[in-house]
Amino acid sequence: MDGLDAEGYDRQYDDRTLLRRVATYFWPDRKVMLGVAGLAGVASLLDVALPVLIAQGVGRLEDDRELSTVGWLTLGILLAGVLAWTANLVRQWFTARVVGDVVLRLRLDAFRAVLKRDMSFYDEYPSGKIVSRVTSDTEDFSQVVTLTLDLFAQILVVVGLGIVLVVINVKLALLAFLIAPLVTGVALGFRSVARRSMQRSQRSNALVNSSVQEAMAGISIAKSFRREHAIYQEFLPVNQQAYKVNLRLGYIFSAIFPILLTIAGVGTTIMVWSGGLGVLDGEISAGEWFLFIQAVAAFWFPLTSVASFWSLFQQGLAASERVFALVDAEPRVAQTADHPAPRLVGRIEFRDLVFRYSDQETVFDGFDLTIPAGETVAFVGHTGAGKSSITKLIARFYEFQAGEIRIDGKDIREFNLLTYRHQLGVVPQIPFLFTGTVADNIRYPRPDASDAEVEAIARRVGQGDWVDGLPNGLTTDVGEGGRGLSLGQRQLIALARIMLQDPAIVILDEATASVDPLTEAQIQEGLDAVLKDRTAIVIAHRLSTIRHADRIVVLEQGRIVEEGSHERLLERGGHYANLFNTYFRHQSPDYRPGEGYARVDTALLAPSVA
Repeated sequence: MDGLDAEGYDRQYDDRTLLRRVATYFWPDRKVMLGVAGLAGVASLLDVALPVLIAQGVGRLEDDRELSTVGWLTLGILLAGVLAWTANLVRQWFTARVVGDVVLRLRLDAFRAVLKRDMSFYDEYPSGKIVSRVTSDTEDFSQVVTLTLDLFAQILVVVGLGIVLVVINVKLALLAFLIAPLVTGVALGFRSVARRSMQRSQRSNALVNSSVQEAMAGISIAKSFRREHAIYQEFLPVNQQAYKVNLRLGYIFSAIFPILLTIAGVGTTIMVWSGGLGVLDGEISAGEWFLFIQAVAAFWFPLTSVASFWSLFQQGLAASERVFALVDAEPRVAQTADHPAPRLVGRIEFRDLVFRYSDQETVFDGFDLTIPAGETVAFVGHTGAGKSSITKLIARFYEFQAGEIRIDGKDIREFNLLTYRHQLGVVPQIPFLFTGTVADNIRYPRPDASDAEVEAIARRVGQGDWVDGLPNGLTTDVGEGGRGLSLGQRQLIALARIMLQDPAIVILDEATASVDPLTEAQIQEGLDAVLKDRTAIVIAHRLSTIRHADRIVVLEQGRIVEEGSHERLLERGGHYANLFNTYFRHQSPDYRPGEGYARVDTALLAPSVA
């Protein structure tokens, strides 16, 4: 059972709370459910009528022994069977509709909750497990719906047959009723075991989904290093664990009905023995005895179904508990107000900011920085210095613990995130493209943009030469995640997408870090257009981007150790000069491999771009 612990956001709900929550999903279909209940009642009454008709027929045959009696008996049984079949068919039809509607609503709520979760949520929990809750667990939830609708029919059958038993013979009926609590008690004994086993099964299935999704996402790397066999070997124990957990679950659920039916069989045996003695003593007729045995046999099945209801119900309840935990997960990014963000100018201020990913990982402790509107600021520094954290905080992907971030003089926590992020353009180092065409991906921030607008924007990035190089122009299919295009083409599409969005603030995680020189030049031209008259936060990896920045901020362990222009920082000969000589100088066209890194050439101070 290793690795099958609850997630950090999981919570325990008692059955009453879960049932009340589940009922809210049934409410819109209450009229259909009433119709289903009515049909279930009709089918149940017909099920009760069958043993009565058979017993009456047997009694009539004993009295008159006429062929017509057999005909009427056969016709009555056939008619009752046809009506019961028709009622059940219509009931199942509408039950399927209710199940579909309820699962649809629950899955929409789960997916809406997924979209609302903070970025830190996805950093902490594997996406495969989250997907499992939205897909598999919502599907398992239909077990609750089906059982709830079937329960009413079974209860009606139990009540109806119970009345029939009392009418036939009170003494034997009371004997049957004494056995009923034993059946119910044994079924309820499975409740906690079934719930716990079902939770483990759902967690193990989520682990399988997560493992498969990670393998598929990294398949290109695995093939590059010929690690397919290693991935397969890593999947084996995960799959084996899921097999064992689900096998145990199958044993538990398979054992419920055999045990209950065994108890019911013992009860039937007692009824046969007691009834037989009653016939011999003249206390009950043979026809009544036969009717009673028929009614008891019909009585046990719905009774065991009702008794086992809570055990089987745990499958749906466990699934609903996992989905509701996802829906109810507390957000870590909390806005103090919900004011619509006006058109931003782009002035950004960090005031005495404190931010930590965990108690053991403090990134900023009293961080201060002001970025005037329209300025391009490049952040440089070693890994872990806090460069990416700044961009995540500005985008409100993470919550800071103290201090303030102010945009145009207003606390960032007071903005409506939807309207605020609409004015925030983010270009990651490796951009993600959605399945569709190039035009679809450029149009993503503005779905109503016309084809002419999309093409005009695309032509402004890199002078548009890259568009002519696509197989089908802007109608070229990008493939899953953009795999049908080169990294440079994806970057150009990402820049065009930002230009169409027209944000006030641009966050750029170095778009030229992994491309060839020609594509780099095209991207740099696109960057010039994107960053013009906008506030830009740049995580710099390339010399060309650093040179274009209005200001360079050097970070070290969450502190600003230097800031200024490229030329001034080189002249100072401090941290930035060391970083430049170590990581950036070789990107300059004036660099000579044999000259070493200690000297700073005056030629490097020129603002030209390679």
